[in-house]
Amino acid sequence: MCSSEGAKGKMTQETERTEMDADAIQKAIRRMAHEVVEQQSDLEALVLAGIPTRGVEVARRLADHIEHVEGRRPYLATLDISMHRDDLATRGRVTTPVPTKLPVDLDGRSVVIVDDVFFTGRSCRAALDALASFGRPSCIQLAVLVDRGHRELPIRADYVGKNLPTARGEKIRVRFENLDGIPDSVRVVTP
Repeated sequence: MCSSEGAKGKMTQETERTEMDADAIQKAIRRMAHEVVEQQSDLEALVLAGIPTRGVEVARRLADHIEHVEGRRPYLATLDISMHRDDLATRGRVTTPVPTKLPVDLDGRSVVIVDDVFFTGRSCRAALDALASFGRPSCIQLAVLVDRGHRELPIRADYVGKNLPTARGEKIRVRFENLDGIPDSVRVVTP
C-alpha cells in the first residue's frame, strides 16, 4: 500500500496488486512472438516498431525470442509518437521526445507497432500518424503486453499478452528490471 499527497494537500491511499510477475511477462511475450511468426509470410520484411519507453523494451524482447526460435531477427525500430498525440492538453504530463530510429525503409514491409499498455487507443492512433511520415508499409499490426480496455477509438490489438479488465480510474504500472531497477512486473494501482 502506498500513500501520496493529493491536490489539496491531504493524504490519499493507493493500493497495488501484482497481475504479472517476471515469469508471466516472459511467457506472454514468448506466446506473442510465436503468434507474430505464425502471421508473417516473410520474417525478412518484418519491422517491430516499439513506442518509447516500455514498448521499445517489449519489442526488443519479442525480437530476441523470434531470433531464438527462427534464427532470424526482425528489424527493430523506435517510433516516437510524442508530436502526433491528440491528447497532449489532457494528459497532465509532457512526453519527452525520443528520436525515431528506423533501420530500413518501411515501404512494402510488415510493421508491428509494439506498446506495453493498450488503453484508449490514442497512442496507437499517434503511432499510425507517425508511421505515415516514414513510408507505406504493406501491413500494420499492433502488439501490446497488456490490454486494459476503455477504448475511445475503434482500434484493436492483433497480439495481446494479457487482457486485464480495469476500472477507468485505475492505473497500470509496467516495470522492467533493466529500465527501472526492480523486478519485471505489471501492477494495477487503485487510488
